[in-house]
Amino acid sequence: MNKTELIEAIATGSEISKAAAGRALDATLDAIKSTVAKGDTVTLVGFGTFSSSKRAARTGKNPRTGEPIKIAAATVPKFKPGVGFKEAVSKPAPKKKAK
Repeated sequence: MNKTELIEAIATGSEISKAAAGRALDATLDAIKSTVAKGDTVTLVGFGTFSSSKRAARTGKNPRTGEPIKIAAATVPKFKPGVGFKEAVSKPAPKKKAK
């Protein structure tokens, strides 16, 4: 599903126009981005938590030449799925037939 399809699904599910659904989605994503960029977390109960994490500087290897390279420290976004989201996505493993 891409952004256009998501907007259509939001518009259909909430009985609003596609334009209004697009504005609502953009506002939601902007709020999440700006909050996480400030170092705060966004928790959507049952869906998950958006946060940021600091990654320390480290030394890696160039895969082509094998020589060491320096990788700078960075702040990266993280997402931890909630229980409701995990349950909706997970499927029970198929049972094996007994012999």
